Amino acid sequence: MTPDPTASGLPDVELFSRDHFELFALPRRFVIDDRSLESRYHELQSSVHPDRHASSPEAERRLSMQWSTRINEAYRLLRTPLSRARYLLELDGIDVAAENNTAMPADFLMQQMEWREALDEARDARDAGALDELARMLRHARRDAEELLVRQLDTEHDTVGAAATVRRMMFIARLDEDIAEAHETLDN
Repeated sequence: MTPDPTASGLPDVELFSRDHFELFALPRRFVIDDRSLESRYHELQSSVHPDRHASSPEAERRLSMQWSTRINEAYRLLRTPLSRARYLLELDGIDVAAENNTAMPADFLMQQMEWREALDEARDARDAGALDELARMLRHARRDAEELLVRQLDTEHDTVGAAATVRRMMFIARLDEDIAEAHETLDN
């Protein structure tokens, strides 16, 4: 689905106000076709890139820059499973409230503590192998959470459960960043 171009070659302004899925002509689902996203991104970016409109009037150059920024932001959000899940929930009026809602099932709280202890021990021992093993465990946990989100968002439409899974994934992402920082410390 190609946007209706204006005389300037920029997409129709009405498309600018649509959600990211509509912008990229994708169904509003957690599972998306990565190739379609990538292809549509390049198609849109090609039509709006500021270099293409460098000799256009000032207003058109500004609009081109706004379009380019909007497309880049939407693309970054949709290509990342965690941000895509958060966005889907937001579109459904669900605030993940990760900052305020830290309630987690007891088994996940125990898992968090074990992972944090493993990180602290690996960091203290300067053990790159232990950090790698912890990162591997987190990849599996992230994959399991993404599979759960497929069911929760695309099949069962369980937004409450999906919000809890997203909060879990946010913790995993933060811990993954901490592991990367610990690796950097070892490399220095």
